[in-house]
Amino acid sequence: MKVFQPRNPDLLCAWRWTDRGLYLLDQRKLPAREVYVHCRTWQEVRRAIKDMVVRGAPAIGITAAIGLVLGAERLRARTRRAFLSGLKRIAQGLAKARPTAVNLFWALERMVKRAEAEAAAGPQELLEILRAEALSLWEEDLEACRRMGALGAGLLPEEGTVLTHCNAGALATGGYGTALGVIRAAVEAGKRLSVLADETRPYLQGARLTAWELHKVGIPVTVIPDAAAGFLMARGRVQAVIVGADRIAANGDVANKIGTYSLAVLARENGIPFYVAAPSSTFDLTCFSGEGIPIEERAAEEVHLCAGRRITPRGVSALNPAFDVTPAPYVTALITEKGIIQPPYPENIPRVLSGETPTS
Repeated sequence: MKVFQPRNPDLLCAWRWTDRGLYLLDQRKLPAREVYVHCRTWQEVRRAIKDMVVRGAPAIGITAAIGLVLGAERLRARTRRAFLSGLKRIAQGLAKARPTAVNLFWALERMVKRAEAEAAAGPQELLEILRAEALSLWEEDLEACRRMGALGAGLLPEEGTVLTHCNAGALATGGYGTALGVIRAAVEAGKRLSVLADETRPYLQGARLTAWELHKVGIPVTVIPDAAAGFLMARGRVQAVIVGADRIAANGDVANKIGTYSLAVLARENGIPFYVAAPSSTFDLTCFSGEGIPIEERAAEEVHLCAGRRITPRGVSALNPAFDVTPAPYVTALITEKGIIQPPYPENIPRVLSGETPTS
């Protein structure tokens, strides 16, 4: 069996990719069980993304890229033109899995453009090129997370408690994590930190996934109800807040898991820095502000149920927006693999992402 993986994989990983298909760690079952969902086709990958077997913007993008390869493996195209036509059709299908995380569309577009750029390659050559590109995308994300961790660690206090929301760790990325990667790097550098993890209702990514990850790597973590964050901030129990992102607009507005906006407002009210860690692939410079970011509405059943049991009366309705938008003025800094981005964001985001020196 041939295994495809980065040269230096993380000890926590959301999947295994082999010549027999993609094995996704079923994040819906954690922490009670560590089981894998075997995806052999691109349709099974799309379903896994939609059903949140895998979640987190970078991880969704990488999974979609591998799903595109699985689809390409089954194409019966004899010509380059037919192969590219089938590839684009598969990419369009995968793009329908979830609407908010821009990494999904970025990864699929990158894969298709890579194939289109090989003017002399036939179907079999294109397949090998796509397989290598998907692996490169995974490796680049893992290294970006490690770089973000190294850059962002300096922003966290030498000692204290950091609050995080949802899950922005190895499970949500190619490995190591964005927000959790910064925390991991800070602890590895000798800082004495503990973590408060919001439950993150209704899907409980914080209680189930963030707590599982941090416990695995030996970082002290305490799970709290979402509604307790403000109380603990006011009592001086939080020294910094750090979260990930699913899409960042050109003006610095941040789309992230529902409840993030509330935390940002509470952090400002209590004089606590609010950081967002995300790779450059999460930035959507074609989207001027958060008003242009599509917000996914998930099934009401996720609100009605908790751990498989109904907690609301029959006949009562429920709303389930999966994300909210935090306006840029509430964000202290954006942590990327290319550098720390400070306000003013409209000027500094393109400068830092392009490698230029930001304005002060």
